[in-house]
Amino acid sequence: MTAVELAWYGCDLRTGGIVEDLPSLKPTGALSRRLGAQTTLQFELALDGAPADWESATAPGRSLIVAVDTATDIPVWAGAALPRDAGSASTAQLGAATLEAYLDARYPGTQTMLTVDQATVCANLITPALAGGPPLVIDAVPTGTAIDYLTSDGDDKTILSCLTEVMGLDGGPEWTVDAVWNSRHDGFVFPVRIRSTIGTQAAEPEAVNDYPGGVAEYTLSESYERGKGATRVIARGEGEGPDRLTSPPREATQLIAGGWPIWEYRFTPATGVTDPDQLDGNAAKELALMAQGAQVWSIQGVASACPRLGRDWALGDSIRLSIESSRRHPAGADVVARCWAWELEPGADRVRPILVEEG
Repeated sequence: MTAVELAWYGCDLRTGGIVEDLPSLKPTGALSRRLGAQTTLQFELALDGAPADWESATAPGRSLIVAVDTATDIPVWAGAALPRDAGSASTAQLGAATLEAYLDARYPGTQTMLTVDQATVCANLITPALAGGPPLVIDAVPTGTAIDYLTSDGDDKTILSCLTEVMGLDGGPEWTVDAVWNSRHDGFVFPVRIRSTIGTQAAEPEAVNDYPGGVAEYTLSESYERGKGATRVIARGEGEGPDRLTSPPREATQLIAGGWPIWEYRFTPATGVTDPDQLDGNAAKELALMAQGAQVWSIQGVASACPRLGRDWALGDSIRLSIESSRRHPAGADVVARCWAWELEPGADRVRPILVEEG
């Protein structure tokens, strides 16, 4: 069993090249990542003994902070440096956001895509950010599903908001931004993975978390609260009154026929939606996620005793939780679910995959 120790690097945001090692950089919270969404992290940097070029290595808007697992040499987290506060105190306070946040500061321009594979749509939306941005590399695999997608520069929708729209469609693709070493091993590049489904899904995944064992504790959260459960869903566009764009109602007909009550949910999936088919797709996907309510497994794992993040499992992968016995599951349980997010606290030797059971 090897404890998780991270090496921290301050890098140039445009090139990904390492500017300085940052051994005195300490996160003040847990590292985390989520599919198709940005996460943030706060740090303290001890200034006494800090490397000579620490200012360039952590410059807001110009630099990038990357964490590498020293045991596996695998980058596990990367974020653009955004705020920095330092003065008479012995430490500098820093903040960083994963590179999904960078896509929320770039715009796709006017694009008209008709009968185009979803992965190509996403790649085309991201392409403008390749000019003058971090070393992003588009890694897109065709999904086999063609859609129409139109965006106008006058809508002021960022690349991130457009990607969120496409991901929110029924059968929409998934995407994430990873970090890998460059070919010279002196910096990093950032593949933007676009797939029908991110990660590896298997009925018998190799990553097995045992309770008791490597899992210190776990929680199964089940909810039918508003926004988490519904058997009838309608997606609405912007506007008011009878001219407001509205999807047809999507209903969980089998559940309702089997005795479930009707729980209604109406939502506006994104700004500037003008395509009725897109709204219908949003409603269908939301119903698929909400019909039987949210079922989320939160695992509190001992990082040094559980399957290794980055080597044995990653974001989007199927993970198995094997429960011998607990108060919630006295007869035990064995569940396979997808990792939609994770948190890592190396100092506490804790890793927390967030597993979602999909219908």
